[in-house]
Amino acid sequence: MLFQKQFFKEEERKSIVQAITDAEQMTSGEIRLHIEAKCKNENVLSRATEVFFQLKMNETAQQNGVLIYLAYDDKKFAIIGDKGINEVVPANFWDGIKEVMSGHFKQDEFLEGIVFAVKETGYHLKHYFPLQANDKNELTNEISEG
Repeated sequence: MLFQKQFFKEEERKSIVQAITDAEQMTSGEIRLHIEAKCKNENVLSRATEVFFQLKMNETAQQNGVLIYLAYDDKKFAIIGDKGINEVVPANFWDGIKEVMSGHFKQDEFLEGIVFAVKETGYHLKHYFPLQANDKNELTNEISEG
Protein backbone atom coordinates (compact mmCIF):
# COMPACT_ATOMS: atom_id res chain seq x y z
CA MET A 1 0.00 0.00 0.00
CA LEU A 2 1.39 3.39 -0.97
CA PHE A 3 1.50 6.10 1.65
CA GLN A 4 -0.30 9.20 0.45
CA LYS A 5 0.81 12.46 1.98
CA GLN A 6 -2.02 14.46 3.50
CA PHE A 7 -2.52 17.91 2.05
CA PHE A 8 -3.30 19.45 5.44
CA LYS A 9 -1.19 18.67 8.50
CA GLU A 10 -2.99 17.17 11.49
CA GLU A 11 -3.15 20.50 13.36
CA GLU A 12 -4.55 22.21 10.27
CA ARG A 13 -7.16 19.49 9.91
CA LYS A 14 -8.19 20.02 13.53
CA SER A 15 -8.52 23.76 12.86
CA ILE A 16 -10.78 23.10 9.88
CA VAL A 17 -12.98 20.63 11.75
CA GLN A 18 -13.24 23.10 14.64
CA ALA A 19 -14.21 25.87 12.21
CA ILE A 20 -16.95 23.62 10.81
CA THR A 21 -18.17 22.79 14.32
CA ASP A 22 -18.20 26.48 15.27
CA ALA A 23 -19.98 27.53 12.07
CA GLU A 24 -22.64 24.88 12.59
CA GLN A 25 -23.34 26.36 16.03
CA MET A 26 -24.85 29.36 14.20
CA THR A 27 -26.98 27.51 11.65
CA SER A 28 -28.88 24.32 11.03
CA GLY A 29 -26.93 24.13 7.76
CA GLU A 30 -24.43 21.33 7.32
CA ILE A 31 -20.93 22.13 6.01
CA ARG A 32 -18.39 19.66 4.66
CA LEU A 33 -14.96 19.91 3.08
CA HIS A 34 -13.82 17.44 0.45
CA ILE A 35 -10.25 17.55 -0.83
CA GLU A 36 -8.46 15.62 -3.53
CA ALA A 37 -5.34 16.12 -5.57
CA LYS A 38 -6.94 16.06 -9.01
CA CYS A 39 -10.38 17.07 -10.22
CA LYS A 40 -11.75 13.94 -11.89
CA ASN A 41 -13.92 15.99 -14.27
CA GLU A 42 -12.98 18.83 -16.53
CA ASN A 43 -15.71 20.92 -14.95
CA VAL A 44 -15.09 21.53 -11.24
CA LEU A 45 -18.79 22.15 -10.51
CA SER A 46 -19.69 18.79 -12.05
CA ARG A 47 -17.11 17.05 -9.88
CA ALA A 48 -18.25 18.92 -6.75
CA THR A 49 -21.83 17.89 -7.50
CA GLU A 50 -20.78 14.23 -7.86
CA VAL A 51 -19.00 14.37 -4.51
CA PHE A 52 -21.98 16.14 -2.93
CA PHE A 53 -24.23 13.20 -3.81
CA GLN A 54 -21.60 10.57 -2.97
CA LEU A 55 -21.39 12.06 0.53
CA LYS A 56 -25.21 11.99 0.72
CA MET A 57 -25.26 15.69 1.47
CA ASN A 58 -28.61 15.93 -0.30
CA GLU A 59 -30.23 13.90 2.48
CA THR A 60 -30.39 16.58 5.17
CA ALA A 61 -33.86 17.35 6.51
CA GLN A 62 -33.88 20.96 5.27
CA GLN A 63 -31.76 20.31 2.17
CA ASN A 64 -29.24 22.79 3.54
CA GLY A 65 -25.92 21.05 3.06
CA VAL A 66 -22.91 22.96 1.73
CA LEU A 67 -19.87 21.36 0.16
CA ILE A 68 -16.55 23.14 -0.13
CA TYR A 69 -14.57 21.19 -2.73
CA LEU A 70 -10.83 21.59 -3.34
CA ALA A 71 -8.66 19.86 -5.97
CA TYR A 72 -5.32 21.22 -4.81
CA ASP A 73 -2.96 19.99 -7.56
CA ASP A 74 -5.33 21.26 -10.24
CA LYS A 75 -5.90 24.53 -8.36
CA LYS A 76 -9.67 24.19 -8.66
CA PHE A 77 -12.33 24.70 -6.05
CA ALA A 78 -16.07 25.13 -5.75
CA ILE A 79 -18.74 25.78 -3.17
CA ILE A 80 -22.14 24.26 -3.74
CA GLY A 81 -25.30 24.30 -1.70
CA ASP A 82 -28.24 21.95 -1.71
CA LYS A 83 -31.66 22.67 -3.15
CA GLY A 84 -33.04 24.22 0.05
CA ILE A 85 -30.23 26.78 0.10
CA ASN A 86 -30.36 27.55 -3.61
CA GLU A 87 -34.09 28.28 -3.37
CA VAL A 88 -33.67 31.07 -0.79
CA VAL A 89 -30.29 32.74 -1.37
CA PRO A 90 -29.42 35.27 -4.09
CA ALA A 91 -27.82 33.98 -7.31
CA ASN A 92 -24.39 35.43 -6.41
CA PHE A 93 -24.48 34.14 -2.82
CA TRP A 94 -21.11 32.34 -2.96
CA ASP A 95 -19.21 34.89 -5.08
CA GLY A 96 -17.74 36.98 -2.25
CA ILE A 97 -16.61 33.93 -0.33
CA LYS A 98 -15.02 32.40 -3.43
CA GLU A 99 -13.23 35.66 -4.24
CA VAL A 100 -11.59 35.83 -0.80
CA MET A 101 -10.75 32.12 -0.92
CA SER A 102 -9.11 32.59 -4.31
CA GLY A 103 -6.96 35.39 -2.92
CA HIS A 104 -5.79 33.16 -0.08
CA PHE A 105 -5.12 30.24 -2.41
CA LYS A 106 -3.02 32.42 -4.74
CA GLN A 107 -0.80 33.13 -1.71
CA ASP A 108 -0.63 29.38 -0.86
CA GLU A 109 -2.76 30.09 2.21
CA PHE A 110 -5.05 27.09 1.83
CA LEU A 111 -5.86 26.71 5.51
CA GLU A 112 -6.79 30.37 5.81
CA GLY A 113 -8.94 30.21 2.69
CA ILE A 114 -10.84 27.15 3.83
CA VAL A 115 -11.36 28.39 7.39
CA PHE A 116 -12.58 31.74 6.05
CA ALA A 117 -15.05 29.99 3.72
CA VAL A 118 -16.39 27.79 6.50
CA LYS A 119 -16.86 30.69 8.93
CA GLU A 120 -18.47 32.94 6.33
CA THR A 121 -20.77 30.15 5.20
CA GLY A 122 -22.00 29.62 8.75
CA TYR A 123 -22.40 33.36 9.30
CA HIS A 124 -24.44 33.86 6.13
CA LEU A 125 -26.52 30.70 6.46
CA LYS A 126 -27.70 31.61 9.96
CA HIS A 127 -30.00 34.22 8.37
CA TYR A 128 -31.71 31.62 6.18
CA PHE A 129 -31.33 28.53 8.37
CA PRO A 130 -31.01 29.60 12.01
CA LEU A 131 -29.93 27.02 14.56
CA GLN A 132 -32.97 25.21 15.95
CA ALA A 133 -33.32 24.07 19.57
CA ASN A 134 -33.66 20.47 18.40
CA ASP A 135 -30.89 20.70 15.78
CA LYS A 136 -28.97 17.50 15.04
CA ASN A 137 -25.59 17.31 13.39
CA GLU A 138 -26.75 15.34 10.35
CA LEU A 139 -23.35 15.07 8.64
CA THR A 140 -19.90 14.46 10.02
CA ASN A 141 -17.63 17.49 10.35
CA GLU A 142 -14.58 15.45 9.35
CA ILE A 143 -12.77 16.24 6.10
CA SER A 144 -13.41 13.73 3.32
CA GLU A 145 -10.79 12.90 0.74
CA GLY A 146 -10.92 11.46 -2.74
